Amino acid sequence: MQNKTLLLAIVIIVSPVLFALVVYPDTFSLSWNQGRGGFLFAMAFIVAELVGIKLQVSKKRVLGTIPLAGAAIVYLVMREYSLKDYLVKIAPQFNVHLVDSWIWMWDFIIMGAFLITAVSILFGKKWIRIAPAGPIFLCGSAAILSLDAFFPYDTLGPLQYVVPYLVKVNVWIINQLDLGTAIAKENLMLLRGEHGSIALQVFWPSAGVHSIIIFSLVMMAFLLKMNIPPKRKAAYFVIGILGTIGVNMIRIFSLSLFVLKVSTDPNKFEEFHGIAGEIMFLPWIFIFLLVVTSIETKRMKRLAA
Repeated sequence: MQNKTLLLAIVIIVSPVLFALVVYPDTFSLSWNQGRGGFLFAMAFIVAELVGIKLQVSKKRVLGTIPLAGAAIVYLVMREYSLKDYLVKIAPQFNVHLVDSWIWMWDFIIMGAFLITAVSILFGKKWIRIAPAGPIFLCGSAAILSLDAFFPYDTLGPLQYVVPYLVKVNVWIINQLDLGTAIAKENLMLLRGEHGSIALQVFWPSAGVHSIIIFSLVMMAFLLKMNIPPKRKAAYFVIGILGTIGVNMIRIFSLSLFVLKVSTDPNKFEEFHGIAGEIMFLPWIFIFLLVVTSIETKRMKRLAA
């Protein structure tokens, strides 16, 4: 009975995302600021954290999450119609610079609030140690989208600070591998390849700085729930951050390689640019957490034996 009750809770929690995936599949772009692709990873976190846990959850608590899921579905329906136009209309009143990020921000705020409320009903205050990754991922994404909406491009100095260093490293790699001609100037890359020359201006979202912030939040929540020594937690956190930086470097390099070897057409570049980051970062964070879980599970089994 307990397994069935927990399974019902998981189904209810993921139902709004499944609804949107079936009814509005075109909205699930992998681009971090152009779609709901992040919803899928948040739900994957929830499923991974809840499946198999040995904790009593009453049927009454599970049924209490149904109205919340219904409200989330109603929002998603309204969002595709009158609510979207309303958000666009009021954006200037809040000094919004990037309307798309502003609109998607509300999706992540609503889904984050839904998820936090649902797991709070199911587990009380213990939810932060039971299923924190999904809610924190959604709320972290909402925060980053808000920064992009209100402080786009290079207007947010602290997040833009590291970009010139990443650009310089990328240019050095291109020149060392003799893939073309590359020159770095602050956050600007001047590239000349097989299809002509192009200048790419790199801002903190394109450099993946947002992914480092989101990874840090999710990783801290994930490590908080794990019963392992602090030194091991610190080691995993540092390795994860370095890995995320590495993924971001691969992202910048892949964007450069695209214009050097594939095309300098702005439209084709924007299409590739829209998915180049999340198609790397989101699988990376999920795989890294699975690897850490696997390592620690095996270690605990050895200690128990």
